[in-house]
Formats: sequence, C-alpha cells, structure tokens
Amino acid sequence: MSVLEPALAERGRSAHEALAAVVSSAQQARRLGFRRVWVAEHHRYRSVAGVAPAVMSAHLAAKTSGIRIGSGGVLLTNHAPLVIAEQFSTLAAVHPGRIDLGVGRGPGTSDINTVRALRRGR
Repeated sequence: MSVLEPALAERGRSAHEALAAVVSSAQQARRLGFRRVWVAEHHRYRSVAGVAPAVMSAHLAAKTSGIRIGSGGVLLTNHAPLVIAEQFSTLAAVHPGRIDLGVGRGPGTSDINTVRALRRGR
C-alpha cells in the first residue's frame, strides 16, 4: 500500500508549512505500515508546493527512515533524461533500496506559457 502526497499549499498555508506536512504525512505513513510515499511533478498550480520530484524525494528520504520514496511521474518531455537518471541514481546511492522513479512522456501541460517556460518548442 502506498500514499500519493501532492504537497498542497491550501489557502492560508505557506509552501513551507505544506512541505512540513508532507514530511509528517510520510512519517505517519511509515508508522501505519505503508510501503511507499509517491510525489509527482505538477506545474503552474498555485496550490502545489512540491513541484520538483527529485528535490521532494531527497527531502523526504532524508527526513524519514524505512519507507520507500517514489516519484510518480517525472515527465521526460520536460527534462533531459540523463539529468533525471543522474539525479535519481545519486538519490538511490545515498538512500539504498528506498528510491523509486516513475517516468512519463506525456506533454504534462497544454498551457503555452508553461510550455515556453519549460523551453519546449519554439
């Protein structure tokens, strides 16, 4: 059994508070016997505080023990595959047996400003 943690910074909650809640959630998930906490890549959602899966995975792995940390959907259309492979292989070396990488190749967004910011296309 796994937990998907979207790192929501709901109204009145700062990004710092939202990310601290993610850590608490992951620690509680471990105590309850969950096997993995998944984080995901989302862009241009004001309510999502954890938009960088490698950074979130590193933070959660450092703040927890025993539970696996997974990135459920790094979009390879947004990142150089070699960079993602290097980031997650380094995380796996630092936290042996605890890091999982899920990848996707979908567009991730149809918002033209986000597409431009991610440097895709013209």
